[in-house]
Amino acid sequence: MKLSVIIPAYNEKETIETLLRLVRGVSVHGVRTKEIIVVDDGSTDGTREILERIEGIRIILHDKNQGKGGALKTGFQAANGDIVLIQDADLEYDPNEYSRLLSPIISGHADVVYGSRFIGRDPHRVLYIWHYLANKFLTMLSNIFTGLNLSDMETCYKAFRKEVVDSFKDTLESKKFGIEPELTAKIAHGGTVLSGGYRRRWRIYEVGISYYGRTYEEGKKINWKDGFAAIWHIIKFNLLS
Repeated sequence: MKLSVIIPAYNEKETIETLLRLVRGVSVHGVRTKEIIVVDDGSTDGTREILERIEGIRIILHDKNQGKGGALKTGFQAANGDIVLIQDADLEYDPNEYSRLLSPIISGHADVVYGSRFIGRDPHRVLYIWHYLANKFLTMLSNIFTGLNLSDMETCYKAFRKEVVDSFKDTLESKKFGIEPELTAKIAHGGTVLSGGYRRRWRIYEVGISYYGRTYEEGKKINWKDGFAAIWHIIKFNLLS
């Protein structure tokens, strides 16, 4: 199998080089080749210059910042691996956990895997209570509309079989962090048509992951406005699309 790792990056000069070294060094049983696609989303802090010095990656440049959703759409359209995985550039998520994340897909059990920060016994940095409560509320609200029982809808770590990505990559609308509920809605309501016309829903799994969160002083970007916007995106992409 070939793995495509999509990394949206915006002003991540402090972490991007370390992150890419980790991603390049990861090996996953069952994955023979790996492509790393970094979408620089209009960085102005020197991230772009760092990327240009690194070999073995594919760089796509946005002239203007389009938000995480815009960067992911660009990455999805460029990816050609059998499995596509989202990786943030800020070191909050550990690439050494790829094997755990991809195992249900490689074994043939899953079409989509979410890495949950709220299950399992792995390390989790203790940060903001309001972020935790907001994540729990948004995940519950999303689950009500999608019929899923996810524990962490807002997680960065999402992995997909290429067939799943092909089903939504040209229809994505969200430019910012609304991409998370949009992706979840499209996955929950999507599927594949089997021989005989039977439609099978995508098989969705969760695995526990560690989480090394950042403070705002350390560069965290999501804020309360994104939380309120997520409510609208949940309603829009589940009921109005």
